[in-house]
Amino acid sequence: MSEQTQRTTIVRLVLDVLKPHNPNIIDFSRSIAQIRGIRRVDASVIEVDVETETIKLIIEGSELDVSKIEEVIKKLGAAIHSIDAVVIEKSDVKK
Repeated sequence: MSEQTQRTTIVRLVLDVLKPHNPNIIDFSRSIAQIRGIRRVDASVIEVDVETETIKLIIEGSELDVSKIEEVIKKLGAAIHSIDAVVIEKSDVKK
């Protein structure tokens, strides 16, 4: 008889991100979408200042790697202000 354990994975993140005007929101979103496991990126500009934009970033996929997402966002010159929502799915895994 095999044992089962439960595994949790992040499948959706909603982030508040402060980014410079460049890259633009399309190129920024495409860069995020290239990360392994991401199926969908939904980005909306919430506020525009002289040098920056605040965007709401909704990322969906399987087994989202938050560390990798943060790394790419930083490389693009942006910063995560907050994680506003998260969806985690649980599944049984046979040992």
